[in-house]
Amino acid sequence: MHKIYDYPKSRAAFERALKLIPSGIYGHQGPAEGCYVPVEAFPLYSSKAQGSYLWDLDGNRFIDYMCAYGPNILGYHDPDVDEAAARQRAISDCTTLPNPIMIDFADLLVDTVASADWAFFAKNGNDVTTLAIMTARAYTHRKKIVFFKGYYHGVSPWTQKIDYAGVIEEDVMHNLYVEWNNLEQLREVFDTHKGEIAAVIAQPYMHGNFMDNELPAEGFWKEVRKLCTDEGTVLVVDDVRAGFRLDLAGSDHFFGFKADLICFCKALANGYNVSALCGQEFLKNTVSSMSYTGSYWMSAVPFAAGIACIEKMKRIDCPRLLDEKGRLLREGLTDAAREQGFDLHVTGAPSLFYLRVADDPSLRLHQEWVAECVKRGVFFTNHHNHFINASLSDEDIRETVEIAREAFAVLRERHPL
Repeated sequence: MHKIYDYPKSRAAFERALKLIPSGIYGHQGPAEGCYVPVEAFPLYSSKAQGSYLWDLDGNRFIDYMCAYGPNILGYHDPDVDEAAARQRAISDCTTLPNPIMIDFADLLVDTVASADWAFFAKNGNDVTTLAIMTARAYTHRKKIVFFKGYYHGVSPWTQKIDYAGVIEEDVMHNLYVEWNNLEQLREVFDTHKGEIAAVIAQPYMHGNFMDNELPAEGFWKEVRKLCTDEGTVLVVDDVRAGFRLDLAGSDHFFGFKADLICFCKALANGYNVSALCGQEFLKNTVSSMSYTGSYWMSAVPFAAGIACIEKMKRIDCPRLLDEKGRLLREGLTDAAREQGFDLHVTGAPSLFYLRVADDPSLRLHQEWVAECVKRGVFFTNHHNHFINASLSDEDIRETVEIAREAFAVLRERHPL
């Protein structure tokens, strides 16, 4: 039996934070967002991280399947990435003139990403999804954007819904929404708004929160690509979350099509703060025409980290490795659930997967199971997809499955057949 964790230091820190910071911890990493249910089962602050592990303020160690919500792809504090960053930091980082390592990073991305003829750097995924939409509108001189329901493309007003605080009708009045994998709906939208659609923006597969993840149907992306080409619409792939986990050449390449613009962030530099918009040659001058930048967007250290990260991902064939580890974990978790008579759904790509105990539509059973896993040292969250990183060992996976099995046994004792 595994020790049951408690979190007095995390709770004390959160009480202090509430007095100083809106919500204490804001955004999707905070306890108000519905991914930590019940909140008391989860730690709220960390003290350190290494490889596939995270330690909280109380010294509890977790096998971390959130991976900082994606940036940790090689393992926390990967030595090759950290060494490259340290070498660059000793020379320069944020300076008046950019360091030419920026060019080296762009060159590597263009050489690596199948749809990339150029690269533009920023800091957050939201920075580059916003630039992608601005680029599409500037190039086409159109206003409307097509989204697939269940999407997440950032936090700017154009990505939000009309009933969100601070969002006004004008922010979203040109947004059009269709169901994922529904080509008939997409064709209808194009017919209804002929000559008006600037861009279709989509994740490479539907990896939204609070729902099973869904891969593209056979022929889906081929038809989306054709519709956009025929209608003069820019096709934007938001690869911020899935990028490099499926294919180092981009998730569009993995699914057999070519994006016009593709957005990267999370796994780009193993936790160093950089994002990138890559695109085809015909859009390069449009990006050049826009005034879009930030104070730290040309910082050199993250570029060095990004180069080291991509080069290492190539050396170890990272997508294959993550896929193998993810399949092993999925098999172990579903077997552990079945032993106790539970139906655990594991959906999406093996390297970027979503969990749901499907026996209870209210999701309370699922939340109970996740809570029991977390309290024993496996960091899942309730309603977000999870990430595999390259440092995750077979022993980590075995321990995860053991804890999952123990958690399912607790559920069965509480909820007998």
